[in-house]
Amino acid sequence: MSHYSDEEKHKLLDEIKLKNRILVEGIAFAPEVFRHLDIGGKYIEQVNVLFTHDRHAHSNIEFPACFLTPLGKYRVQIRWNIDSPLKLKYEDGIYNIYDRKKLVIENIEFTKRPEYYGRKTSDGTAMRTVAADYGYGGMFVSYSNECSLKDKGMDCLFCNINATKEIYSQSQDIKWKTPQQVGETIAVGYKQGFDHVTISGGFIPERREVEYYIDVAEAIQEATGLEDFNGTACVGAPEDLSVFEKYKEAGFRTMATNLEIWNEKIFDVICPGKAQLCGGRKNWLNALDYEVQVFGRYNVRSTVVSGIEPKESLLEGIEYLISHGIVVCASQWYVNVGSPLEGHRTPTEEWHWDVFERTAAMYRKYGISWEKIRNANANADTVPYDLFRLYENIDVNPRYYRAAD
Repeated sequence: MSHYSDEEKHKLLDEIKLKNRILVEGIAFAPEVFRHLDIGGKYIEQVNVLFTHDRHAHSNIEFPACFLTPLGKYRVQIRWNIDSPLKLKYEDGIYNIYDRKKLVIENIEFTKRPEYYGRKTSDGTAMRTVAADYGYGGMFVSYSNECSLKDKGMDCLFCNINATKEIYSQSQDIKWKTPQQVGETIAVGYKQGFDHVTISGGFIPERREVEYYIDVAEAIQEATGLEDFNGTACVGAPEDLSVFEKYKEAGFRTMATNLEIWNEKIFDVICPGKAQLCGGRKNWLNALDYEVQVFGRYNVRSTVVSGIEPKESLLEGIEYLISHGIVVCASQWYVNVGSPLEGHRTPTEEWHWDVFERTAAMYRKYGISWEKIRNANANADTVPYDLFRLYENIDVNPRYYRAAD
């Protein structure tokens, strides 16, 4: 816990606003600009284990994954967009970002690579492809970088998981993860300061994920020696809601079931597979309520995609879910390469900022703690979470989850 002065808060708020702008617009740069940067050595590289966050494909060129805002408090994803008004340049040995002609970040500090990224599992699999560093002590495992909804013509329209596989799986050697690979990787990461893991992926044919998740939990427990490994299982809404009890018995501390869209009619259009193959929107809501009964209030998370449906509809859904004991991740929609909505654009930075400020206010209104937010989420460095920490005077290290000195 920290207590920022008014001057410090003002500076940090400006940095979050700049982060929001960067995430909306992306950053323009020449692909070869990073040839001077030790990517994959000193600095963490993009590993596209589930989605890619760039507007354009670059399968044989490494980009850094993220950088820190000037005061070192907030992580910002690299999102490549050659049409962005924000330009990244390499000048006199340092990297700078300009907003048109105005210098907005000088001498960028790229995020350092965790040591486990350079290791391999016992079967020779690169650990960087098994679990990604998502900041704040969180590791993210995508057991599969494909979704079976594509074969049925029912992909979520904002999602590019299957395109990501086509673009990056070969060049980055990303494959299905075995429970043993996951257990070994998480054990190494936990020894290096990480302490939370999310297991996720695309829909598996015939919905066989329960057995896999239980095997993964057992492998993590065996490799780490921890009965409570602070894990989040991210799954679609099942027809048999009692399976959530199996996840709890297996050792997962939190659950995630991502509704994505609140408006029922828009949900049916944007998420046809989730609507038709998972019992419809009502079953998704029933599943979330059941998860709260099993895991407890705010030990359940649901992501909503911010920017597709009308703002008031979105905010109505966010408050409904939070009031029902669910941590809501308002995920900023950025139109990625290969998604069915490629070519569209997200709303303005002002639109997103209003949503995020009001979302952060709801976290405070309902008394959600930072620990609940972090432990329920795969990625705890979104703009509303940054705002929440600032307003709550919470100062933590974005590299690993350790209180700042």
